[in-house]
Amino acid sequence: MTRLFTPGPLALAAGLALQALAASAQTAPAATATATAPAGTLATVTVEASADASAEGLTKPYAGGQIARGGRVGLLGNVDLMATPFATTAYTQELIQNQQARSVADVLQNDPSVRVARGFGNFQESYFMRGFIVNSDDIAYNGLYGLLPRQYIASELFERVEVLRGASAFLNGATPSGGGIGGNINLLPKRAGNEPLTQVTVGGASGSQGYAAADIARRFGPDQSMGVRVNAAHRDGGTGIDGESVRLSALSVGLDWRGRDARVSADIGHQEHMLEAARPNVTLGSAVTVVPRAPDGRSNYAQPWTYSMESDTFGSLRGEYDITPGITAWAAAGARRSAESNALANPTVNNAFTGASTATRFDNTREDDVKTAELGLRGKLRTGSVGHEWVLGYSWYDLQKKNAYAMGLAAGSSVVSSIYAPVPRIAPGLSYLGNDLTNPALNGTTTLKSWALGDTLSFLDDRLRVTLGARYQTIESTSIPYVVANAGRFVPGTTGVSSYDQSRTSPVAGVVFRLREDLSIYANYIEGLAQGDTAPTQSGGQPVLNGGQQLAPYVSKQKEVGLKYDGGRIGATVAVFSTEKPRAYLANGYYGVQGEDRHQGVELNTFGELTRGLRVLGGVTWLDAEQKNTGSATTDGKRVIGVARAQGSLGLDWDVPGVPGLALTGRVVRNGSSYADAANTLRVSGWTRLDVGARYLTEVAGKPVTFRARIDNATDRRYWASVGGYPGYGYLVQGTPRTFNLSATVDF
Repeated sequence: MTRLFTPGPLALAAGLALQALAASAQTAPAATATATAPAGTLATVTVEASADASAEGLTKPYAGGQIARGGRVGLLGNVDLMATPFATTAYTQELIQNQQARSVADVLQNDPSVRVARGFGNFQESYFMRGFIVNSDDIAYNGLYGLLPRQYIASELFERVEVLRGASAFLNGATPSGGGIGGNINLLPKRAGNEPLTQVTVGGASGSQGYAAADIARRFGPDQSMGVRVNAAHRDGGTGIDGESVRLSALSVGLDWRGRDARVSADIGHQEHMLEAARPNVTLGSAVTVVPRAPDGRSNYAQPWTYSMESDTFGSLRGEYDITPGITAWAAAGARRSAESNALANPTVNNAFTGASTATRFDNTREDDVKTAELGLRGKLRTGSVGHEWVLGYSWYDLQKKNAYAMGLAAGSSVVSSIYAPVPRIAPGLSYLGNDLTNPALNGTTTLKSWALGDTLSFLDDRLRVTLGARYQTIESTSIPYVVANAGRFVPGTTGVSSYDQSRTSPVAGVVFRLREDLSIYANYIEGLAQGDTAPTQSGGQPVLNGGQQLAPYVSKQKEVGLKYDGGRIGATVAVFSTEKPRAYLANGYYGVQGEDRHQGVELNTFGELTRGLRVLGGVTWLDAEQKNTGSATTDGKRVIGVARAQGSLGLDWDVPGVPGLALTGRVVRNGSSYADAANTLRVSGWTRLDVGARYLTEVAGKPVTFRARIDNATDRRYWASVGGYPGYGYLVQGTPRTFNLSATVDF
């Protein structure tokens, strides 16, 4: 299949937008909070890079600037860290830029409750959150699911990365791919602030990789009510892994308008991402009894003809109107069109000592068409001494998915190699086709609809806050089987089409009590929701008496208590949680929910400034993720694949005394041992990684310039960075070698 990657139109569009905004710098005045508006016009609008059309805008940064004081808590909107009964962290643009983060995964390396993994069979970034998988498909864009690229998300397009730990069926609704049990991730687009911004960054990284980005923002109009912000980024070259290369182009335009009673924002983005000879996942063969040691970090056991390509165009529109001083209505809508293609040959290791492996060629093409919307009302009122912050919302999501695949299954087509001594092979021919790779056919649809009603009651001068609510969710999906080629022709048909249509009401109860001004205690009960399975006609060679029956949606139940401390410049949170997730298997001839997985643990986080000029961010998570009632004595009571008992991260950012503008950074990421199989016979060693860096702010030719340098995996540790990333599978993903990143950012 011909592989095309043409960033020309994208680069042209970015260039035209950047030139137009740069030219406006000569005439567009800076917005200030003290400007006097001419008679008959609105007063000057004060904007602090508001992420959407909400009146409150972004929450303020916490001391040190690495996280925010709060963030979006689903349907409840922006809530201060100390006032919400849930565990949240919002990572800021300052952190993203200072750490030279390239993707959302790079940002989430800072979170002690999150571990980055890889989706099944390709190079999708996935995440273990409280031991449960959260796919990139389930990341929200300004509160809306399904709009972002589903394989890799560049960090340059976003103002903040908001993390909500734990289940969230009431807060956000069911996720498109059925994740969201362990947490949710929401990305906020950038907005034009009060001051004009013209920022250009150039840099490079290991593997002769080049990088350039621009961030330009202006506000317009006599009252500065209209804002425009354009971001563009391009990355091209190697990665530090032999033979691996990446090419990324991304562009986004964010618009906002703010009036006295109404606010509107719009975003459109485009991203193209290409990987060639990217180092693949490693599966352990059935005869392997020990986990092989990780090869040299620079070694690449990918076949040279493998690749992965993704192109996404996405956008959203959001509006908010104040009906009365106490009631606000909002509406939002978004869409995404995307195309993916890849050729893969992921090795299966058959000898742990020699690294001998075999692989099957697997090609895939996919096209997604996503539409989503939400609308709602929120308001405030009092009934006697009790305050109410109520909210009513409706959400809708629709995915049309087209897919096709092909495999090299002919005799002699197996790709024989070794992860320790890779051998390049000629790409095998494709002998088994499902749909047409050049014209993928409709393979499935998903529709999610829900109504939600909630109220946060406040007592005792707002020291006690109680959140109650429920969401009624309907999950509809259709699965259409692949049509296998017959004599080179694909004959459409509907045999085997299955559909799913189930509903469930998900409640929530949360309470926060302010013990002191600097100390809150909280608790919550909240559920997660995912589509239930359809019973197979056979399981393990046995007939299933209820084959074809739709199982009710899987309901996970979370209970959590915690403490939050805000000392002004230093903060900390601790959470104790337990989540039970249903498990289905065959028993007495019937397939149904018979068992569960139980994840319980403790999270400790700290953030802020230890002393003036010394910033800290990190924590530790202790987690017991246990398989219970699995239907098999070999797995009952065993740990869930890929989940460590302990993990953590700790980062320090230090302004060097006596050298104005110079800062040194360091971060340690630790992950304990885990297992690559459900029976816990394949133990994967834990690992510790050290990242270090420096930045220097100075002035060159009268312009502020920030130089940044970073070394990830400074000790060049060889390790398996993650195990699994898709439920039930224990494939290994190797950590990157020592990697250098250098950049210079100029503010014009």
